[in-house]
Amino acid sequence: MTFTILSRLNLRLQPSLRRSSVLLVAVGLGVTTFIPVSGTNSQMASASQKTQLISQRGKKVEITLVSYAVTKAAYEKIIPKFVAKWKREKGQDLVIRQSYGGSGSQTRAVIDGLDADVVALALALDTKKIEQAGLIQPGWEKEAPNSSIVTRSVVTIETREGNPKKIQGWSDLAKPGIKVITANPKTSGGARWNFLALWGAIAKNGGSEAQALDFVTKVYRNVPVLPKDAREASDAFYKKGQGDVLLNYENEVILAAKQGQTSPSYIVPQVNISIDGPVAVVDKNVDKKGTREVSEAFVKFLFTPEAQREFANVGFRPVNASVSKEVSNKFPKVSKLYNVQSLGGWNTIQKKFFDDGSIFDKIQGGRR
Repeated sequence: MTFTILSRLNLRLQPSLRRSSVLLVAVGLGVTTFIPVSGTNSQMASASQKTQLISQRGKKVEITLVSYAVTKAAYEKIIPKFVAKWKREKGQDLVIRQSYGGSGSQTRAVIDGLDADVVALALALDTKKIEQAGLIQPGWEKEAPNSSIVTRSVVTIETREGNPKKIQGWSDLAKPGIKVITANPKTSGGARWNFLALWGAIAKNGGSEAQALDFVTKVYRNVPVLPKDAREASDAFYKKGQGDVLLNYENEVILAAKQGQTSPSYIVPQVNISIDGPVAVVDKNVDKKGTREVSEAFVKFLFTPEAQREFANVGFRPVNASVSKEVSNKFPKVSKLYNVQSLGGWNTIQKKFFDDGSIFDKIQGGRR
């Protein structure tokens, strides 16, 4: 049996383990054993309990991807490509289990025990919640390219076919008689992007915060119902015939049209927010299962041109520069594109706009 000294283990160990001395790995017999060079028996027991690593040297490995619903069409194309690549390079069969749903509900499921190796959610605030639960280590934003933002989209104004109300942009949504369908930002991540797009239409276009508040308040007076999530909002617009316009992700509109589900008329406003979807490895789970290497490789693959083209095919704006140039004619240019950082970041945004008693609650109080 041979012994190899690991300096970093290519694993992010718990802080208490980082403070221990070097570890030795016994390799052979298909089992990975950790032997501390120094440390008390209690530290050894703690290390054993915290890592619980299993061998990934077998013929098959499994990981779980947890994502939000609208990414499914892309991942169904991307995953087979990565599985084939892993087999070629590592000689190992890989199974990637997948779970899709609303970003908020997926976040709660992971925190409650859904054994995700990789999470790709609708907004960084959801990933932060998993971090705060102790499953993802701080600094995950720096672990992948592009600050770990793997998908990008913008908010569109989707109208009835032919645009009978002649909607041209954000300002029209505040006019009397225009019925706007959007979900509740207290319960829907997608609806938070919609709210921030409305706010930025004024605040990021030369207007004051007072003017932004007045505009957004007028728009929400035109919102007849507040479904709990984006899917229910789409159903209200298409299946129930409610509203004159639907606020929606650009990628959702493109994919629906591509699949023949709708033949929409829509506008991409020239002042818009960048809907940034992050990806992260769930550190506690991958270290417990011994799946860090394959999970990190999968995340890295998502930023390659091969994967980014698949995201673009289902309506996401690529984050890879070369692919972005390839498909530039497929996406309307946005003259003023801002992001959540320019609004103070998600912690500030949540407290200012969406916590109990915040701006959205005050707007809702004015509607009653």
